[in-house]
Amino acid sequence: MISEIVGQNVKKKRKESGFSQEQLALAAGISPTVLRAIERGDGNPTVKTLGKLAEQLGTTVDELTKKG
Repeated sequence: MISEIVGQNVKKKRKESGFSQEQLALAAGISPTVLRAIERGDGNPTVKTLGKLAEQLGTTVDELTKKG
C-alpha cells in the first residue's frame, strides 16, 4: 500500500536528517498528529504536504513514494 511506503520513507529520512517528529512537523507547517499518522501509514497526505516534507528532508516527492 502506498501510504505504508510513504510512511516508512518519511520516517527513515526524518531519522537520517536528525529531526524529531515535532521538529519536522513544525518545519513543514503541519501538525505533529498528521505527521505521526503519515509515518504509521494511516495518513493520506496531499501532494502539497508531501512536497513540504520532501523539501524539509532534502529529498523529492518521488523518493518519498518509491518502493524499496
